[in-house]
Amino acid sequence: MIKAPTIRLDPADNVVVARIEIPKGTAIEAEGVKTLQDVPMGHKIATRPIKKGDPVLKYDTIIGFAGEDIDPGTWMHSHNVLMDSFAKDYRHGKDYRPTEVLPAGERASFMGIRRADGRVGTRNCIGIFITVNCSATVARRIANYFDAERLADYPNVDAVVPFVHEQGCGMEMTGEPMDLLRRTLSGYIRHPNIAGALVCSLGCERNNLQRFFESEGLETGKTIRTITMQETGGTAAAIEAGKKAIREMLDEANTVTREPCSAEHIMVGLQCGGSDGFSGLSANPALGKAVDILVRNGGTAILSETPELYGVEHTLTARARTPEIGQKFVDRFTWWLEYNKGKDTQINGKVSPGNNAGGIANIIEKALGGAKKGGSTGVNEVYLYAEPVKEHGLVIMDTPGYDPVSATGQTAGGANLICFTTGRGSCFGSYPAPTIKLASNTPMFQRMQGDMDINCGTVIDGDATLDEMGEEIFQRFLDIASGVKSKSEELGVGEDEFIPWPIGVLA
Repeated sequence: MIKAPTIRLDPADNVVVARIEIPKGTAIEAEGVKTLQDVPMGHKIATRPIKKGDPVLKYDTIIGFAGEDIDPGTWMHSHNVLMDSFAKDYRHGKDYRPTEVLPAGERASFMGIRRADGRVGTRNCIGIFITVNCSATVARRIANYFDAERLADYPNVDAVVPFVHEQGCGMEMTGEPMDLLRRTLSGYIRHPNIAGALVCSLGCERNNLQRFFESEGLETGKTIRTITMQETGGTAAAIEAGKKAIREMLDEANTVTREPCSAEHIMVGLQCGGSDGFSGLSANPALGKAVDILVRNGGTAILSETPELYGVEHTLTARARTPEIGQKFVDRFTWWLEYNKGKDTQINGKVSPGNNAGGIANIIEKALGGAKKGGSTGVNEVYLYAEPVKEHGLVIMDTPGYDPVSATGQTAGGANLICFTTGRGSCFGSYPAPTIKLASNTPMFQRMQGDMDINCGTVIDGDATLDEMGEEIFQRFLDIASGVKSKSEELGVGEDEFIPWPIGVLA
C-alpha cells in the first residue's frame, strides 16, 4: 500500500507535516498542492494561501504567524513562521472533567516493593548522598566499591548509587536556593525506591548536615546513616566508614520481596528531549494515551518542563480542577518570563538547533507537542520543584526544561518511573526511578535500538494507532515497575544525571 507523504492533523490546519523527505515539485494529491521547495522529514508544508501576519495553524492551534505572504506548497519553518504575542483565554477550570477511576478490584497491578510506610517502590537501591560537592569523591569511591561482583551476594538489591551534585557551599544559608537543594536531597533520601541512605558531609559547608536534617525532619537510624569527613579523620577514613555502613544496610535491604501492588502506586515523571517534528504526532500523544489509562487505574503522572509549555499553557489551565490551581500555573509562567528577561533562551525565541533541524519552528510548536504527554484528563495540582506529590491523577511540577534537572525534581517529588520521549535520540537514564524511552520515528529507533525502549514511529508509518501505542506503553509501565530492566538500566546510564536545580548564584 502506498502511504501518503504528508500527515494532516486537523481539518482547520493550513499546514500538513511531511511524513518523509519530500523533493521540490512533488504533488501532494490529498491536499491539491505541489511542493515549491525540498521539504525535510518532519517539517511543514502550507496547504492554502496564508497572508503575512496571519496565524499558522497546527492541531487547530496557533504555532506562529506568517512572516511573508505564503503560497500553497511552501516549506513552512522558522524562516517564515514567526513568534508573536497573542491573546490567551485561560478559562481556569472551565474544561475540567473528573476522571472515572476504576474500582480497586479492577485496577491493573504490578510486582512492587511495599515499604513500611505503605508507599510502593519499583526499585530497591541504596543511595549515597552528599551535602556539599567537597564530599563527592568519598561518595563515588564508596559506591564504586560495591560493584556487580560484590552485589551478587545481594540479589534483591538493584544498585548502590552515588548522588553527587555541585552545590552545598558558596551560596546563601537560607532562602529559595538552599530550600530547593534540601528539598531535592530529602526527596531522594525518602524515596520509595531507596532502601537505605548514607549522607556524606565535609563538616564546614553552608549546607550544614545537622541543620539539613532538622529542616527536613530527617533522623538517623538503621536505614539512614551519616559520615562527616572532618570528624571521621579525612578522605580514606570516611571511605572505610562508608563501606562498613553500606554493608550493614545491604543485609537489611536484601530482605525485601516483590508482591502484587495496584497500579495506583505508579507515579510517572513525563519527559521529552531531543524533540522533532514527529514528537507531537506520535510519541507524545501516545504517552498521553498511556497517562489516561494510568489515571483511570488510580495512578499519577507529572507533567513538567514549564518553559517548554509556554504558548499553550491556556489549554492546561482550562483543565485545572479549580481556578486556583490554574492560576498557580500562570503564576509560574510570570516568574519564568521575569527570570528569562533579556536572556537568549527558548522561552524568548529560538528552540535548540537539534529541535529546529527536526522540524520544530519555535517554542509554541514545541509546547504544543510537549503538552500532549499529559493526555486528556484534568490537572489536579501544581507543585513547586521537588515538592512531594500527594495528589493522584495528572499534576504539574514547575521545573526547567533541561531534562536531567527536570527529572531530578520529579523523582524527588516521588516519581518511581520516568518516561522520556525523543525524536532526535536522547540517551538519558536515571536512578533510582528507571527511565523508559520512546522514539518518535522509525529511522531513529532503528539507528539507536540500544537506547530506545519503544518505537512510536509505527504511528507515523501507519502501522499502529495512538490508542494501540498507549496500551503498549502502559503495559511497559507495569513491566518496568515490576523489575524488568529498561534500556538505560542495562547500559548503566543515570548516575550522572542527578542534577538538583542550581537556581542560586554562587558566591
